Amino acid sequence: MSLQRIKLTLAYIGTNFCGWQVQKNGPTIQGALEEAIARICQQPIRVHGSGRTDAGVHALGQVAHFDVPDDKAHIPWQKALNSLLPEDISVLKVEFVSDDFHARYSARSKTYTYTFWTEKKYVLPWRKDYVWPVGHLDLDLIKKASNYLLGEHDFKSFMNVGTPVQNTVRTIYKIDFKAGFYPQELIMSVQANGFLKQMVRNIAGLIKCIGKKKFHLQEIKNILHKKDRTLAPATAPARGLCLEKVEY
Repeated sequence: MSLQRIKLTLAYIGTNFCGWQVQKNGPTIQGALEEAIARICQQPIRVHGSGRTDAGVHALGQVAHFDVPDDKAHIPWQKALNSLLPEDISVLKVEFVSDDFHARYSARSKTYTYTFWTEKKYVLPWRKDYVWPVGHLDLDLIKKASNYLLGEHDFKSFMNVGTPVQNTVRTIYKIDFKAGFYPQELIMSVQANGFLKQMVRNIAGLIKCIGKKKFHLQEIKNILHKKDRTLAPATAPARGLCLEKVEY
């Protein structure tokens, strides 16, 4: 039986999910997709994602793929999946791809954003699940701090335990800061060839401390050089993180 590989581009609100990867203790994005696809195909089918977003992390451009029998390939997949998925998951695009495409291993770069809320006294209620309230940040300082992280480095100091990897060297291509829809929002965008576990959230924790003048710029080089997670600031909350784009 021949199979057709299908590529999905997804958006989701991560608030009510235990992350991407299927697990026993709660609902996941992968689990919801596999359940919907199984209902359509009347058999279990594995879905592979570009990466494992954590509990509470959102996505505007997560990518996944799965294989279906040829006789199921040409049903209206976007419409069918969106009718079965929870309302906080949407299929934005469906594409047929060759069988050598892999959502994770074919990726050339990923872009995450992290949103800081810079007003000290309040957070708009409908934004509380998408921002980290930190108060005022010194924009000049955090832009200077981001320059220390650009390029190829060993980011072991910015990796939390939980997912063993053989190599902790990654290349950050770009870090930008821009205003959000609301003037109280400051959005950090990070593009790299790959990310370690909670790496962007750990960078966000550093940026917050630099912006609050609790860390000196010169300490960043030492943190990278020592490859010691305990030297870097605490991990930022998951709710401010969003997987924006995966490029192939």
